Amino acid sequence: MIERGYALLNPSTFSGFAAGQRGVHLRIIETTDLHLHLMPYDYYADRPSQGIGLANAARIIDAARAEAANTVLFDNGDFLQGTPMGDYVAQESRLSEDDLHPVIAAMNALNYDAITLGNHEFNYGLDFLMRTLARAAFPVVSANLVTRLGATPRDDRTLVKPYVLLDRMLSDDKGFDHPIRIGVIGFAPPQVTMWDSQNLAGRLAARDIVETARAWVPEMREAGADIIVALAHTGIGAARHVDGMENAAVPLARTEGIDAILTGHSHLLFPSPVFSALPEVDVATGTIAGKPAVMAGCWGAHIGLIDLLLTRESGVWTVLGTRSEVRALPTDTTGTTPDPRVTDAVSPHHERTLTAIRRPVGEARETLHSYFSHLGVTASLKVVAEAQRNYVQERLRGTVHESLPVLSAVAPYKSGGRGGPQGYTMVPEGPVALRHLADLYPFPNAIAALRLSGAQVIEWLERSAAAFNRIRPGSQETSLRNNDVPGYNFEVIHPLDVVYDLSQPARYDPAGALVDGRARRVVQAWLDGAPLDPDGYYILCTNSYRAGGAGGFAGAETANIVLSDARVTRDILHDHVSRNGGLSAEKRGSLRFKALKGTSAIFETGPEARQFLSDIDTFRPVQRGLNRGGFLRLKVDLSGGV
Repeated sequence: MIERGYALLNPSTFSGFAAGQRGVHLRIIETTDLHLHLMPYDYYADRPSQGIGLANAARIIDAARAEAANTVLFDNGDFLQGTPMGDYVAQESRLSEDDLHPVIAAMNALNYDAITLGNHEFNYGLDFLMRTLARAAFPVVSANLVTRLGATPRDDRTLVKPYVLLDRMLSDDKGFDHPIRIGVIGFAPPQVTMWDSQNLAGRLAARDIVETARAWVPEMREAGADIIVALAHTGIGAARHVDGMENAAVPLARTEGIDAILTGHSHLLFPSPVFSALPEVDVATGTIAGKPAVMAGCWGAHIGLIDLLLTRESGVWTVLGTRSEVRALPTDTTGTTPDPRVTDAVSPHHERTLTAIRRPVGEARETLHSYFSHLGVTASLKVVAEAQRNYVQERLRGTVHESLPVLSAVAPYKSGGRGGPQGYTMVPEGPVALRHLADLYPFPNAIAALRLSGAQVIEWLERSAAAFNRIRPGSQETSLRNNDVPGYNFEVIHPLDVVYDLSQPARYDPAGALVDGRARRVVQAWLDGAPLDPDGYYILCTNSYRAGGAGGFAGAETANIVLSDARVTRDILHDHVSRNGGLSAEKRGSLRFKALKGTSAIFETGPEARQFLSDIDTFRPVQRGLNRGGFLRLKVDLSGGV
């Protein structure tokens, strides 16, 4: 396929030219969802990790540039947060106005042509983001994030430039140069203002992606854009446009005037078979609604390429052929070193981050891991939940909510899935350093609390139960987890005793939409030996992201927020460890399944889980080897149940 694609786009061999036409090859290169993975290093495990990092991706970026006479390099957002380095720069060094953020230093060194903003750019606050962007040597564009809404999108005051026009000279295969004006426009999920409402309320608004594109793209054409590239930090989802949709790549691609789309946000790869069933998405041609598109995964493990074969007649550029590709970092890195342009720019911050993450803060009184969180082994979640719970109880003391029972919701953020077979929390018994706290809670989310009815709490649990596939009684080989539900949308509520009946259909789909109003998987939700009162009220500790509605959980809305605090959950966990001298999980609370006689399922987890199989003795696990993705397959017996 690759060779055929190159032949198709080779101006010397392309058969679609009219007499006298001359073709020009333009290559668009994408990085996306870097999440501050600049160095090939896993800070949580405190060890090198060669399969990630912009310093490694720079090598394949250079190779892609060398193959084409004309290239542009863009980043599609979510570059600022995601590793302890990001937390260190934002929360300890704090980045003065004269400082150069390491991610901007790295992008400057690699000569990016433009970037856009993702939702995680706002996790450290708007002021920090703007200080970060101030030293960028390239344009930053985002059309639908605004500081003041106008009557129409073109009347808005945008946070950064809505678009930029890049004047370039393209060389053809004969060595002749041709002027072209490349329009670049950016978009972010409008939910960002809800997800980071703690930082953005009253300061930032967001418009619908497609509405914004329809307004700005004609202006870009009027301003002389010959082709338009959309840097769209949005996933590939439904074809039907719904106002405010998070994953809007398909209706965006239908927008007249856009020539190519760079997507992201969902950490997946396009073209790839995962999208083959979606309408208007053609995996074979790498197009969405007929437009070339690409999505380059995350963390610098891949880059995306869109090749355009262009021709210019009477000053008008036309796209004659397109090709999309995702390239992975090489699996064999023997003899290769990370790109010095990136490492030189990042190394001082990297070394200071290593010093910070190794700083001792206490002791773990037991090993805490997330290998079996979906099987009810939740000690790694309970320690975070208890820290949240204690903090919220203290903050609500003396208020009208003081007498309400306090529950605490936490998700296993690192539980495989798109994080791969190494993407699990692992805190060994013994000394605890800051990196271990980041392993237990990897996001800089602020604490929040909601006042919910017992019925809403049960709906919250039903939403979490979408993380499991339906298991037919007597079946043997069904996969237990629904891989369309990421770990961060599987919430465990402490200290409830919860029992799920997995033989029942899911009440909610992976996106949180109600799909079966009669379905009920929650057969028990007890607090301290008594059932939750559907008509009673409870305080549910969560984070600002979830409280703002992310994930579609019942009752997660502004009207129900009783505490919205600037304190970051990981800092609360740090204080909890310091106050108690260590980490240990409460014995209260459990997650179990109703017995399904003669039934087993397949559960996939990280291969390091082998050393902890005794934790799931009740499931009588049988090892089935590793799958092609490197996950350990276990046959688990569901006959025992409760």
